[in-house]
Amino acid sequence: MKNVLKLFLKISVAFALVTNFVLAQDDISKIDKNFVVEKVGKVNVVFRDALKNPFVLEGFPFREEGKQLRRLPYSIADNKTTSGGLRKLSYYTSGGVVRFRTNAKNIILRAKIQNRQFNMGHMPSTSSSGFDLFADNKEHVKTVNPAHYKNEIPDPLVTNLLRNGNGLMRDYSLYMPLFNGVLSLEIGVDPNAKFEQPTSHKIKKPIVFYGSSITHGACASRTSLCYPALVCRDVDAPMVNLGFAGNAKGEPKMAELISKLDMSVFVYDYDYNAPNAAHLKKTHEKFFKIIRKAQPNLPIIILTRVTNAGDDRVAVIKQTYENALKNGDKNVYFIDGRDMMKDIDISMLAVDKVHPNDTGFYLMYKGILPIIKKILKID
Repeated sequence: MKNVLKLFLKISVAFALVTNFVLAQDDISKIDKNFVVEKVGKVNVVFRDALKNPFVLEGFPFREEGKQLRRLPYSIADNKTTSGGLRKLSYYTSGGVVRFRTNAKNIILRAKIQNRQFNMGHMPSTSSSGFDLFADNKEHVKTVNPAHYKNEIPDPLVTNLLRNGNGLMRDYSLYMPLFNGVLSLEIGVDPNAKFEQPTSHKIKKPIVFYGSSITHGACASRTSLCYPALVCRDVDAPMVNLGFAGNAKGEPKMAELISKLDMSVFVYDYDYNAPNAAHLKKTHEKFFKIIRKAQPNLPIIILTRVTNAGDDRVAVIKQTYENALKNGDKNVYFIDGRDMMKDIDISMLAVDKVHPNDTGFYLMYKGILPIIKKILKID
């Protein structure tokens, strides 16, 4: 009888321990939402805030914690001395990339988009409001196409990024919308999937781009196909895209802001939004000198427009370059954008004979890449 009693007590204790362990596991999900398992379709996933560790957010050097993602600080975007459109355009997440490393077989996106009824007549929603996922910086995995939803983008937008993958540990890069804002962004993975910090870029400091709607990404078909994204993916460098459609006016305050960034290369693509050659002459070299004064050894690539270029504008921009050379500048480079598309009918390279399509952006990328590789000493 005593042996039976002892056995009963042992079983009771073991049962209590197991019960407490299970309850403890259940309680964790109430305390930490990272342990909450949710069902999306037929898949169970745990969602994590993609704007926090272990995710790495790139493309927002002026980000203010707790506020909506923005490419410019409030002090510049809302400043009366800068172009009025910057306030709205700064919320557009062009150049934004979320990087993470996981062995998840299933990856789900859950995002709140700023403008759910946003539509651009000359640009597909896959790039203006969509997302693009790459694996290991080279393999395209999935494009999120908001056009699947006829009336408006759902709130939140929930969709598969990867389904029934091979379970290998891989680095992922999620490219964010070019012409829309992101209010929140979560990534859901299998409950038992591992998460790690992504592999570091080969080039540690970002390549920074400043320019017009073309720099911004108009009119690529996907968020990962504008020329800044193509360049940075090729050389494995972080990207900061400060292209602002119709609003790259070469303001001194913008130059001062950019001059404070720690970057590997600065691509100075200011031309289109200057209303005329006279305005360009007044602002182009001044902008360059502000950045050069702050960073004497920074490699700067000066680029002229690739479409509808006039000789008078090219002359102004080239003068900035030649004056820099005369002053002993050994880290300045010049690219005549006209050379990138000169052998092909422009109607095949641009959606409106101004804004490049994917082929046009590819030619821009190939035109600028050799100089980028030379600067970064990449074979």
